[in-house]
Amino acid sequence: MICALGAAVCFGTASVLQAVASRAAAEPGSGAGVDPALLLRALRQWRYVAGLALDGCGFVLQIIALRSLPIYVVGAALAASLAVTAVVAARLLGVRLSGVEWTAVGVVCAGLGMLGLASGGEGHAAGPAALGWWMLGISLGILLIGAGAGRLPEKARALVLGLGAGCGFGVVEVAVRLIDDLSPTALFANPAVYALLLGGGSAFLLLTSALQRGSVTTATAGMVIGETIGPALVGVIWLGDRTREGLGGLAVAGFVVAVAGALALARFGEAPADAAEPDRPTVPGRVRRARR
Repeated sequence: MICALGAAVCFGTASVLQAVASRAAAEPGSGAGVDPALLLRALRQWRYVAGLALDGCGFVLQIIALRSLPIYVVGAALAASLAVTAVVAARLLGVRLSGVEWTAVGVVCAGLGMLGLASGGEGHAAGPAALGWWMLGISLGILLIGAGAGRLPEKARALVLGLGAGCGFGVVEVAVRLIDDLSPTALFANPAVYALLLGGGSAFLLLTSALQRGSVTTATAGMVIGETIGPALVGVIWLGDRTREGLGGLAVAGFVVAVAGALALARFGEAPADAAEPDRPTVPGRVRRARR
């Protein structure tokens, strides 16, 4: 659980840096869909690189957590990175959180506490033999859907990009559990390895585009839903994730409370246009932020 919460801290802090860098890297007249060139431009921003370093640390902690905890616990903890982002934005960018938003931060913490009390250990079921191939197919579908998102209206585009990014991160969560044998031969033959790489890469690409275009608040809400609900169901139905005896209701309540609190903080998926200029003072109440 400590690793899961550490991953949330890394991802939440990285998001503040990446949101500002993504906006600074945007070029007028660029397309509305997934833009690989945007990612390359963002990589020239030190904030984006620092965010990637934090993402790397968070990913390692996430893998450790997924080897010990059910997917539904880790997914809810990662969604809670929005609460981390809100607090970091308040501290570093001068954002003023409303009373409702501070309450939402507390709700997220309460939900995670409930999950920590109710969760059992990691499930040990292998799942269907084709599950790794399904994850790989979903990863390919995410990339294709993201490529066509530019032709959608703004609200639908933001939702598709965010939901696609969330599903990509969800594929990573499931794929980690499907990789047991770390020998080179087994890794090469395991479709879950390719699903992990493609799903994670697609998620970052879609998320970088979502941070810069359209309603990122909508995109962030879609991402939270995509990375929590689906993977949690896969873990419970196919991978043997369970709760402690008699505490199933508490686990469900904790999951719902944590995700609902994260969704209440979805406005922190959007960074301010003026935050890309570090010499200009930020305006309290106008700053928005971006996840992972």
